[in-house]
Amino acid sequence: MNISKETETDLDEEAARRALDFYLNPTPTPRDLERSLWTLREGVSNAQASEHAMALLRCAAATAQETGNHLQGTTREVVFALMHMINMARALLEQCHATEKATS
Repeated sequence: MNISKETETDLDEEAARRALDFYLNPTPTPRDLERSLWTLREGVSNAQASEHAMALLRCAAATAQETGNHLQGTTREVVFALMHMINMARALLEQCHATEKATS
């Protein structure tokens, strides 16, 4: 008799989980999946967006450097590696920006 009672309890728990998932975690619609977390305002040019991205990367690199200056060991190395990757991304954006300016 215990076996059937456990089976009934397992089924009840599974049904409850499915019901909660249905109401609390609905399947996203294709429209929701296509929406990005944020978008640029209308009228923002690629050059403006690129300049803003470069400014954000400069701030991120400065933050990483200041943080790394107060750390030691492996953690410090990881933060400085992050700073290096940020600076490489910024350099790529700056090069693309310079190339666009030269061709226009």
